Amino acid sequence: MPTRIKITIGEITINAELSDTACARAIAKSLPIETKPNKWGDELYFTIQVNVPLDETATTRIAEGDIGFWPPGNALAIFFGPTPMSSGSDPVPASAVNIVGKIIGDATVLRKAKGASTIMIEKAGDQ
Repeated sequence: MPTRIKITIGEITINAELSDTACARAIAKSLPIETKPNKWGDELYFTIQVNVPLDETATTRIAEGDIGFWPPGNALAIFFGPTPMSSGSDPVPASAVNIVGKIIGDATVLRKAKGASTIMIEKAGDQ
């Protein structure tokens, strides 16, 4: 069963959902997470305390709003537009990521959070 989450960065709060995969469940168990985000084009990423390999969802074909886990850096990545690897408007990760979730609604609002010093990810509602 998917896990609803809330992502807060700066003054922006958005809703998202983590999938029902082993990797996504491991991330859900590690919540809440509060850390300093790194920015790479229109991608936010940060190291989390999860260590899992690439899985059956692993891909470099990402859509705006996807949430991925990048095993080489134990990093969660939130994609909201083109990255330095992109040749068009779609995000492209540095290498394959496990798709672990999706932003609900307009992910591009994260562009307004530039310069935010912390990101908080927590379970939403009664889970």
